[in-house]
Amino acid sequence: MTFPSLRFGDMIAKVPIVQGGMGVGISLSGLSAAVANQGGVGVISAAMIGMSEPDLAKNYAEANIRALQREIRKAKEMTKGILGVNIMVALSNFADLVRTSIQEKIDVIFSGAGLPFDLPKYLTEDSQTKLVPIVSSGRAAAIICRKWLSKFNYLPDGFVVEGPLAGGHLGFKAEQLDDPEYQLETLVPQVIAAVKPFEQEHGRAIPVIAAGGIFSGADICKYLRMGAAGVQLGTRFVATHECDADLAFKQAFVDAKEGDVTVIKSPVGMPGRALKNQFLADVEEGKRKPYKCPYHCIVTCDVKKSPYCIAQALANAKKGRLNLGFAFAGQTAHRVKELLSVKELMESLEAEYNAACSEPAVA
Repeated sequence: MTFPSLRFGDMIAKVPIVQGGMGVGISLSGLSAAVANQGGVGVISAAMIGMSEPDLAKNYAEANIRALQREIRKAKEMTKGILGVNIMVALSNFADLVRTSIQEKIDVIFSGAGLPFDLPKYLTEDSQTKLVPIVSSGRAAAIICRKWLSKFNYLPDGFVVEGPLAGGHLGFKAEQLDDPEYQLETLVPQVIAAVKPFEQEHGRAIPVIAAGGIFSGADICKYLRMGAAGVQLGTRFVATHECDADLAFKQAFVDAKEGDVTVIKSPVGMPGRALKNQFLADVEEGKRKPYKCPYHCIVTCDVKKSPYCIAQALANAKKGRLNLGFAFAGQTAHRVKELLSVKELMESLEAEYNAACSEPAVA
């Protein structure tokens, strides 16, 4: 038994694993190309991708476009596999990043942190880019299908449904995170049911990809048996040699113990899941003061009240300066025990998947 493939229309990934887009700068060309080379879908995070550009503060838009172009081109030089870009709807430069990704002929755009109602309008007649929204409910998936059909005569090429155990910003209210009604096991069948009428009416598959808290090959087996076409993993790929973050960032995941993952109130107005550290403790104790916003990168950020710049905090963490920032992480981060290559990780996931799926399904 081996992994089944994952199809986005005429585009086929040999392995049904999407590597979650992780910002700021955690998944760039290095990680995404390594995942694509193993048959999965490698994903570049576009969030504040221009953080290392010298003119970022003066030319925010141009710096990010330039950096995104460079990372896509670098990744394409390293792989012939499937590459995606994750672009959050909440980014103030969302349109620039989408247009750039399509011009660079990226294979897939994944888009969440808001509902991407206008995403198809950026496609050109000759573009081959697939569009995959990230949702947290069947209702959201159905609304997007209806909106895209009525405005653009276009159906999503797939959906990622992200549950509340994911790392980073979460599409849930704080009180929903532990509610059984909002767990991934409940959401996946709901999204599959929501897209089914559109699949039947239009005679095409809309693959549903399960995300948030998926750690092992046994988890992959579980969600594929549930009807998901694939899974998305983020946290597992942090502790790989090819991940684009500093070694100190990766080591924080290897060192994490149970209880080290916490939910924070992000400046962007959403809950976020992260690794506890002194920086976050200082925020909690009111030791960090409001600052001048250098970028206006996220539309929903409450600049006047925020005690820190989330873009700078995440960029510092990516560079290993965890005293000046923090790491977003999924709920399963404490289960990460060692640094591996992407190849070793994918092989271990497949072995675990084979072992789990050779057992009869538990009713």
